[in-house]
Amino acid sequence: MSASDRIAPTLRVALVGATGAVGTVMLRLLRSRALSASEIVPFASPRSVGRELDGGLVVQPLDDETIQGFDVALFSAGATRSREWARRFVDAGAVVVDNSSAFRMADEVPLVVSEVNPEALGSHGGIVANPNCTTMVAMLPLKALHDEFALVSMVATSYQAAGGAGQSGIDELAAQVGPLAADVQQLCDDGAAAAAKVEHSVHHATLAFNVVPLLGALGEDGHTDEERKLRDESRKILGIPDLAVSPLCVRVPVMVGHGVAVRATFAREVDLARALEVLAAFPGMVLDDVPTPLQYAGRDEVAVGRVRRDLADPRTLNFFVVGDNLLKGAALNTVQLAEALVQRGLLRSSRPADRASAA
Repeated sequence: MSASDRIAPTLRVALVGATGAVGTVMLRLLRSRALSASEIVPFASPRSVGRELDGGLVVQPLDDETIQGFDVALFSAGATRSREWARRFVDAGAVVVDNSSAFRMADEVPLVVSEVNPEALGSHGGIVANPNCTTMVAMLPLKALHDEFALVSMVATSYQAAGGAGQSGIDELAAQVGPLAADVQQLCDDGAAAAAKVEHSVHHATLAFNVVPLLGALGEDGHTDEERKLRDESRKILGIPDLAVSPLCVRVPVMVGHGVAVRATFAREVDLARALEVLAAFPGMVLDDVPTPLQYAGRDEVAVGRVRRDLADPRTLNFFVVGDNLLKGAALNTVQLAEALVQRGLLRSSRPADRASAA
């Protein structure tokens, strides 16, 4: 029997956060991929309840009655909503795949990239966590290389799109472009005056025609929560608890698509030809001489390029990786994890209503 044959045709799926940037993509993927759902029920914030989505689906309210009877619940509604509702869905019989930061570092919750550590799904207790979109992009090449050369440390600098902050991040960047582009000379001669012509609240500074080296909430050690996610989540996904990570997260004026420049050091000397072989063979990833976020916006694949041995250390490899933060970085991996749960027989044995009728 093929994997697609094992996808349950009677699957009932809840989509929490269905009207957001990631939820909208999830809904499209649920309709186009192998996860053949008999019913998809969208949930969102109270202000969206009753809204009709594409295909005639109507947004439902979250309450103890409406969450009953699901096989899978996909969450992309923020950590607060996940903490409030995820375990209630689990108690009602569903397996939750959560795209927020709420459960990622909980010991009992597997943190999974579908191509990297799907075996971790077997330990779920009802909730599976989806990694941060920046961590996600870097995991595929790092896993391929770790299996061959044994990763020990990395310096990772992210170039994160405005869309990483959701639709509001995209909207803020888009609103800034026109006013600043109207006076190119001012951008060259008096950048501070140009930046002051527009407002910013989502990003830490004016993002149009700029680069902002602060992304997330600063901690006492000078690192942001986004940078700590890159370290902590990489350790958990790759199963390297002592992995040394030096992260820097930067916001760039790109709508969708994160890039990460990685300097990865291994226990063994790196053979470049072999490194390129294992990267090219890894699922969900392609090699590209000059991968850019614009080129890969809207594409499922993660793209790796500029692969080169380090000038100073034969055990170190440098590369640049990009991926669509709304697709592989969030929505696609969430749906892939749901597919994997079904294929591996890791959903709950039956819904409460089924058990009652069988009694």
